[in-house]
Amino acid sequence: MPDDLWVLPLIAAIAFLGSLVYGMTGFGAGLVTIPLATHFVPLPFALSVFALVDFASALRIGLQKPKDAVKAEIIRMVPFVLVGTVIGVTVLVNLPQAEAMLALGLFVVLYAVYALLSRPGATMVSRHWAYLAGFSGGITSTLFGAGGPSYAIYLSHRPLSKQQFRATITLTTVFSIGMRVAAFAITGLLLKSEVWVAAALAVRAAMVGLGLASWAFKRVTRESLLRAVALLLLANGISLIARGAG
Repeated sequence: MPDDLWVLPLIAAIAFLGSLVYGMTGFGAGLVTIPLATHFVPLPFALSVFALVDFASALRIGLQKPKDAVKAEIIRMVPFVLVGTVIGVTVLVNLPQAEAMLALGLFVVLYAVYALLSRPGATMVSRHWAYLAGFSGGITSTLFGAGGPSYAIYLSHRPLSKQQFRATITLTTVFSIGMRVAAFAITGLLLKSEVWVAAALAVRAAMVGLGLASWAFKRVTRESLLRAVALLLLANGISLIARGAG
């Protein structure tokens, strides 16, 4: 982490924004926080800090209404999330900074374009797609701090109610982020004291964001929020690609 102290409140502000999105949609925090944070701190540092922040947020939201979750969907995805996590963290610790930045930018842009053009629920898919969703989510969770898009794309094309979707994806992310935290701990990414200092401040900001999300949920439609986030991601992703290519 850079020595500049202004980075700490900036990370806290990014955590607040990410948790606001996560609290209203059930996913998407990493899509907001990691691309923004990597403009100011190295990618491994951002991933380490927000792994802890995201895990705290996921526990708070995911344990609210676990009975609404479709357990069969989670059971199908979680083993493949583990496999993807192992592969993702192996790539992360060996990927040069410029290439990592470029890969993150491409991933963010592709998801932003999908979010702007897609119509969730327009078609249903087989439950067997859960295996690919879990595997790809495990990889992107460790590489980019964002496994949620893979789970969301799959679950949005399954016959789930709004309550089932939210509860299922939040519990899946609890397992996914928990695996990410364990992988980062094993590889030593969480052993730096500055990671925990930044995370302590960011977690407090995230809890405030989650509290505000319940109020905003009643006043902003989920679809409108996702469109706004997609536009933010598109601009952010293009910026990351330019930096990685340069």
